[in-house]
Amino acid sequence: MSKANMSESVTLRVPADVLADIEAIAEATERSRSYVIVRALRTYLMNEGSDILAAIKGREQIAAGEYEDMDDVIADMDRIIAGKVA
Repeated sequence: MSKANMSESVTLRVPADVLADIEAIAEATERSRSYVIVRALRTYLMNEGSDILAAIKGREQIAAGEYEDMDDVIADMDRIIAGKVA
C-alpha cells in the first residue's frame, strides 16, 4: 500500500490562537502543521478518545451478550475469599 493511500484529507476550522500555537510548534520543530495536528489527535485518541472507544466496545459486547452478571462476580469473589474455590 502506498503512503498516499494511508491518509485522507480533512478540512476543519481551527481557532486562530490554536493555529498560531500549531504553527509556532511546527516551525520550532521543523515539522509540518499536519504533523503537529496528527500528533495532537493521536494524543487525544490515546487519552480521552480511548475511554470513549472502550465504552463503545463495551456496549457492543453487552449487546452481543458478552458480559458477566455483577451478582455472579461478587458471589465468585466471596467464595474465593472464603477459600471455597478448588
